Amino acid sequence: MPAHVAESDSTPDPTSTTGTTDPLAHERAHLAASRAALRGMREDVQALDIRDVTANWVNAAVLQSQIDDRIKALADLSHTPLFFGRLDYLHAVGGELAEGADGERFYIGRRHVHDAAGDPMVIDWRAPVSQPYYQASRTDPQDVGLRRRFGYTGGELTAYEDEHLTDPAEAEHTSRLLQAEIERPRVGPMRDIVATIQPEQDEIVRSGLGGTVCVQGGPGTGKTAVGLHRVAYLLYAHRERLARTGTLVIGPNRSFLHYIEQVLPALGELEVKQATVDDLVGTGVEVRGEDEAATAVVKGDARMAEVLRRAIRSHVTAPVEPVVVVRGSRRWRVPAYEIQEMVDELLARDMRYGAAHEALPQRIAHAVLVRMEEAGEAPDDRVQNAVARNPAVKAAVKAVWPAVDPAKVVLRLLSDAEFLAAHAGGLLSEEEQKRLLWAKPARSVKSAKWSAADAVLIDEAGDLVARTHSLGHVVLDEAQDLSPMQYRAVGRRCSTGSATVLGDLAQGTTPWSTESWGEALFHLGKADAVVEELTAGFRVPREVIAYASRLLPAISPGLAAVESVRESPGSLAVREVPGGAAELDAAVVAACEESLRNEGSIGLIAADARIPVLRAALEAAGHAYLSPGEETTAESRLTLVPASLAKGLEYDYVVLDEPGAVVDGEPDERTGLRRLYVALTRAVSGLTVLHAAPLPEVLVQA
Repeated sequence: MPAHVAESDSTPDPTSTTGTTDPLAHERAHLAASRAALRGMREDVQALDIRDVTANWVNAAVLQSQIDDRIKALADLSHTPLFFGRLDYLHAVGGELAEGADGERFYIGRRHVHDAAGDPMVIDWRAPVSQPYYQASRTDPQDVGLRRRFGYTGGELTAYEDEHLTDPAEAEHTSRLLQAEIERPRVGPMRDIVATIQPEQDEIVRSGLGGTVCVQGGPGTGKTAVGLHRVAYLLYAHRERLARTGTLVIGPNRSFLHYIEQVLPALGELEVKQATVDDLVGTGVEVRGEDEAATAVVKGDARMAEVLRRAIRSHVTAPVEPVVVVRGSRRWRVPAYEIQEMVDELLARDMRYGAAHEALPQRIAHAVLVRMEEAGEAPDDRVQNAVARNPAVKAAVKAVWPAVDPAKVVLRLLSDAEFLAAHAGGLLSEEEQKRLLWAKPARSVKSAKWSAADAVLIDEAGDLVARTHSLGHVVLDEAQDLSPMQYRAVGRRCSTGSATVLGDLAQGTTPWSTESWGEALFHLGKADAVVEELTAGFRVPREVIAYASRLLPAISPGLAAVESVRESPGSLAVREVPGGAAELDAAVVAACEESLRNEGSIGLIAADARIPVLRAALEAAGHAYLSPGEETTAESRLTLVPASLAKGLEYDYVVLDEPGAVVDGEPDERTGLRRLYVALTRAVSGLTVLHAAPLPEVLVQA
């Protein structure tokens, strides 16, 4: 039978090699020995002397940086279990680890640990030999006789639980330790899920580097964690390649990135960069303005890519004069029609504008060299380069194919109605063109009040001029909120690499959010990506997700509701507060006080417009609070969260203020209801909804 063993149990461990009859003591001894071995590994790296192995100070600095990173990766985090599981195989496992008799045993943890002799004490969860820990089952035991899960309290090993996968007498059961880990209160930043990865999640995590994977997952299905763990796995399996090409995690906002930033370091991965889409595209200009929703929708439309392409290419003009190059006593003439042929060829090749600008003087110089050779001279490459730099050639290129500033092109499109009409004709309607034009055109790039959507346009224009650098792998979270032009901006960053795309169509909270993953992946440039769906909910309790799912028919028809696998149904309270605003504010503060009596974190979520009022109410009642993304601690557990920043965050208990105000705070009802769906699904243990105004009809009717 399955055993859930606590400290007092003394059942003999038949596989013990320490002589003890107490299995828990045996496992604790292995934990202590593993920690000692990890310290030894770290001390070995710290003791390295590189003075005699580096040729110069540059090599020394690079090597020392690598050593410092290795030392950080080998840190023993006291609050993080060094191993969380054990596999006892029925037979020897192939490969270097398969020395010895049948019945090999492996401890599965967050990183590899070996003893002084080099023998493994803990196996990295990403290693092939660890995969059966997540995938083995009674129907497919994968040669695993025993799977043991460990329970920890405050970093101390306090319990274990066994599954004998090949024992027909043992009934199948739900792991209580696994359930307890899933339902453990959320205090602090997001944590890794290596101990609780489910088979369907593991398949996504271990999918290959060559292909792009899109994960559709409702609230609490673990899609963000799956994406982060896939990065960790890919870095393990393809470290050298990704060290050269780079990896990047893209999140919706800074608060979200701060919330998830400790997951990869806890897995030993320190080099993955994080950014928002605005960070990626905002390097060229300062974003100081804001668009109306309808204007932002037009600017984010994929048709703008063709408008920009036309505008960039409009700078190419027909040559009207020949090019005459004087070298010594000789004059070499290239007629205008021949230069036009060169221009036509470059246009036909659809080269990037800047690359063609660099190629044209070389083409003209080559034509001159042909004439030199026909005249009996023997010029070489140095002569061609000199001709390409000739003032006459440079002047001709400047006239025919001038250099272009991407920001100035976008500035002119948004300021000059005739220029916009010339390049948007047949693509954008007159009404759409009017939306794009600034009421007060800016005089210069620096003085313009660029919006976030404008920065994306400038980034697109920049790529039309010069190719954007591509990374090896990009993780894009909350992807459903991106516009087609934003997808293109992200796609440029992984044009020669792959991506992990994460999102939930039901949580699209921008007016331009995507309606289908097929459309999104097309704009990303990854139309052949595999789309996976996660429907098992590990975070949101049954009652809470059922209540929030009432909105699905209105916000995303046909999308499957999340099915919570949590044993605890959670708590749900929907309370109407009679009276006015003062009574509602007082009731919200009282609900926060009630939630604070429980263990774990508390999130007070409200429409953005209500935040100043609730901030004042909390301060008047003497309650300290955090802002989204700030780390919760045992002493400070209440976070005041604007609804616009709630996505991706989670709290043990959520107090939701005035759902109707959350809906009304968005530009349209669909977006508002989706924002409400996000707010309703942030709770891990309990949700309290307070309202003075009527609830949205779809909640009441359901």
